[in-house]
Amino acid sequence: MSLKNKLHVLKRKYRNKKMAPVFNALHTFLYLPDETTHNGTHIKAADDLKRTMNTVIMAMVPCLLFGMFNAGYQHNLAIGDIQAVTSGFFSSEFWTLANFSIGFWKIIPLVIVSYGVGLGIEFIFAIIKKHEVEEGYLVTGMLVPLIVPIDIPLWMLAVAVIFGVVIGKEVFGGTGMNILNPALTIRAFLFFAYPTWMSGDKVWVHGADPRVQDLAAGAQPDAISGETILGSLAQGNEFMLGGSEVSLMDMFFGFIPGSVGETSTLLILLGGLFLIFSKIGSWRIMLSSVIGAIVMGLIFNQVVDSGWISNSSNFYGLMSAPFWEHLIIGGFAFGTVFMATDPVTASQTNKGKWIYGFLVGFISIMIRVFNPAYPEGVMLAILLMNVFAPTIDHYVVQGNVKKRMKRLKVKTA
Repeated sequence: MSLKNKLHVLKRKYRNKKMAPVFNALHTFLYLPDETTHNGTHIKAADDLKRTMNTVIMAMVPCLLFGMFNAGYQHNLAIGDIQAVTSGFFSSEFWTLANFSIGFWKIIPLVIVSYGVGLGIEFIFAIIKKHEVEEGYLVTGMLVPLIVPIDIPLWMLAVAVIFGVVIGKEVFGGTGMNILNPALTIRAFLFFAYPTWMSGDKVWVHGADPRVQDLAAGAQPDAISGETILGSLAQGNEFMLGGSEVSLMDMFFGFIPGSVGETSTLLILLGGLFLIFSKIGSWRIMLSSVIGAIVMGLIFNQVVDSGWISNSSNFYGLMSAPFWEHLIIGGFAFGTVFMATDPVTASQTNKGKWIYGFLVGFISIMIRVFNPAYPEGVMLAILLMNVFAPTIDHYVVQGNVKKRMKRLKVKTA
């Protein structure tokens, strides 16, 4: 008897037992269920929740791998071991084993803690509530390591994951019932509970924070700058990396400091196209978010051009940044593609998706500019719109009902 058949037998033997949800989760992760319908099926489709989650994960894997190289690159560049990239996306200074090795050993523990703690909570709730383990955390577990600083302590990440899974999802009934994006709930908890580890100019490059003990031999943490472009613009400074000015293509390719998986707009764009092609991500939300960000950016640029604000203002740096630059720096692109499009917490109606996405982009840039202490707004914008998504859908549906009632009255008149 093959392993697959043995697992099928064990599944039937231990059905309705206390630990059955745990066994079933491992079983269905390895193999397809052996249960088939005996009556006529209403819908035939190759997709299910597990395949959907795996597709999203595949879209994020390039960002994860790039983040490993970039973590090592930013560290080695900061301590002066290498020169800044000079020959585009495939620059030899970036794609090196030394860079990958540093990033791999820093990021893999984040992934392990995220999945280990999160799935552990999911299993515990499945046993207590006597339901099957749902695959919803598969994507969240990958998102979390990609949206946190490289040197965040693992115990902080574990505490935040527990909070995010329990408070952000399980108390609402589990996967499909939550009103807030769990990954962003985890990031919000980290930001408000441990702000010094989630903001500033010393948390985005490995070794820049003096609280981290595993510094490179001979490196002086005070000499390592971990400032991001957003942080530099918020302070009204010109952003320099490795002693030279950062080009537009460097920002687009992702050769800049930031959260693990949020820097490469190129790979995020490719991931977004993959999600749109596979019909998992909503192109309406992505496009409308970009439109909203552009509109807000143009408004700020017009304010600066009209002379309504002087260069001595705390808001001048980010307000004066070209509107298109807001699209390729910070976490806007990553949040728009992978988190604003969450099918559970986003608007469900087509018109509602346009409104929801536009407000996500619009509010993201607004918060980014008006909050110099934390020049990133996409997290708070998406969480805010998660709360209002049901309201948006409600009024869209009510509007459609009123239109139909008017048409009915005209026909019956």
